[in-house]
Amino acid sequence: MISPRFLPVIFMLCASGHAAVQLASPFTSHMVLQRDQPVPVWGTADAGESVNVSFAGQEKGVVADAAGNWRVNLAPLAASIEGRVFRVSGSKTAEPLVLDDVLVGEVWLCSGQSNMVFTVSKSAYKWAGVTNEAQEIAAANYPLIRMFTGEAAKAYEPQARVGGEWRVCSPETVPAFSAIGYFFARDLQKELKVPVGIIALSYGASCAEAWVRREALSGDPQLRPMLEKFDAEVTAFRALPKVTAETAEVRSQDVNAVAAPKPKAPKDPVQDQHNATVMFNGMIAPVIPYAMRGVLWYQGESIAGGVAGGVELYPHVQTTLVNDWRALWKQGDFPFYIVQLAGQNKPSNRPEVREAQATVLALKNTGMAVATDIGEEKNVHPYNKQAVGDRLARIALANAYGKPVEFSGPRYEAMNVEAGGAIRLKFSHVSGGLVARDGGLKWFEVAGADGKFVAAEARIDGDAVVVRSAEVPEPKAARYAWVNFPDGGHLYNKAGLPAAQFRTDVVK
Repeated sequence: MISPRFLPVIFMLCASGHAAVQLASPFTSHMVLQRDQPVPVWGTADAGESVNVSFAGQEKGVVADAAGNWRVNLAPLAASIEGRVFRVSGSKTAEPLVLDDVLVGEVWLCSGQSNMVFTVSKSAYKWAGVTNEAQEIAAANYPLIRMFTGEAAKAYEPQARVGGEWRVCSPETVPAFSAIGYFFARDLQKELKVPVGIIALSYGASCAEAWVRREALSGDPQLRPMLEKFDAEVTAFRALPKVTAETAEVRSQDVNAVAAPKPKAPKDPVQDQHNATVMFNGMIAPVIPYAMRGVLWYQGESIAGGVAGGVELYPHVQTTLVNDWRALWKQGDFPFYIVQLAGQNKPSNRPEVREAQATVLALKNTGMAVATDIGEEKNVHPYNKQAVGDRLARIALANAYGKPVEFSGPRYEAMNVEAGGAIRLKFSHVSGGLVARDGGLKWFEVAGADGKFVAAEARIDGDAVVVRSAEVPEPKAARYAWVNFPDGGHLYNKAGLPAAQFRTDVVK
C-alpha cells in the first residue's frame, strides 16, 4: 500500500508526463485576427487530449493527434475594435489559456532584410531611426494598431515556434516597431477604420533564398545548387570539433558594414543569413498558417552569387518565394507587395537589381513601391520610411481594398521615334499630369544603333516625356534613372508618386 505522504510526489510525476495545452507562437494577448476569412488556430497538447477554443461566440473542439498537435478553424469574423477574451482549454490541462484584448481587423506580414527590420527609433539599432523621430514617437497613440515582432532565429529544420508577442502601439512601444510596418499600418488604419495587425519577421542582410523552404529549392534544378552547397557546408561544419554559439561568427545586419576580423572558431553555416532556408525555418515556418491579408517584402541589397548566380537568378528566386508562400498559406494568390531598392551609391543598389525586383509584377496580385527618389548616397538605410509606408499603403488601399486612390507613379508604356531625332515616351498613371521636381528632369538617356547611352534633354508634353540628344541624331532606345544613385530631378505625377526606372531596349 502506498503511503499517503508519497501521493503528492506521485501526482506531480504523473502530471509532468502531460503537455499542457499550448497555442502556436503568433497567438498572444493583444493580437489582431484577420477579418472576413477562416481563422486557423493551432497548437500542442497531450496526445489524445480534447481541446476547446472559444472566441467571439464561437466554440470549436478538436482532439490532439498522436504527436500532440491540434488545429481548428474559426468561422470568418467581422471586424471588431472591442478587446475580447480568447480562451483555450484542454481536458487534461488544469487551467485554460486566456488571452486578453483580442481584436479583429486586417493583418499583414512584413518580411525581408534590414530596411524592414529598421525601427522607428535608433534606440534599437544605431542605423535606424526615422526622419522626425521624436515627433513621430510622441504622436504614435494608435491602440488599434498592434505589432508582433518575431525574435531573430535561423535554423536548419523548420521550427514550431518563434519568440515574440503582440504589442499595442503607443509612444512607449513604437520605438521598437518596424518603421515601414508601422507607417503602413497607420495609413491603412486611418482609411479603413478597423484594427490593423503587423507580423514583423525580418533579418538584416538576409538573402531571398534564406526565406524559401527546402522543398521548393530541392525540386527546382535552378535553385537546387544553393541547397546542395548549404548542406555540404553544414556536413563539413558538423564534422569539426564542436563550437558554441558564442564562438560562431554571425554576419552583420548591415550589408555595407566593414567586415569584422575573422574569428578563430569556424562559422556555423546555419547561422549565416545568406544561406538557403535558414530564415524560413527559424521565423516563417512557425507562423504558417496564421490568417492574414497579404505580405510586404523589402529585400534585395543582399544577393549572393555574383551576376549569373545571383542578380540574373533573383527573379526566379523571388517568384519561387511568392508562389511557395502562397501555396503554404492556402489563401490563394494573396497580395504580395515589394519595395524596390532606394537609390544609393553602392553596387548593391544598382539598376540591374531594381530591374530584377520589378519582375515580381508579372505575377498576379503583386505591387511595387518605388523608392529610388528617397535614397541616401552613402546610407543603405534611408531614414524616410514614411514615404515607403505611404506608397505601400496606397497600393493596398487601391488593389486589396478597392479604394479610389492613385497607387503608382508614372508607368512607362510605349515609345515612338519622332522626326528631328526625338523619342516620345508615353506613360500611364499620370494622375492629373506629369511633374518635374528639383529644378527639372534628369537621368533620361538615349542611344543609337550602337547601344551607347548618353545624357538626353527631357521635357514633359502632356502624358509623355520627349527626350533628345544632339549626340544621337537617330535614336533607337531610351532609359531613365539607370544609375545606382539618381539624386534629384525625378519624374512624378501630381499624386506625388515617382516613376520607376526603365529602359526601352528590353522586352517588358
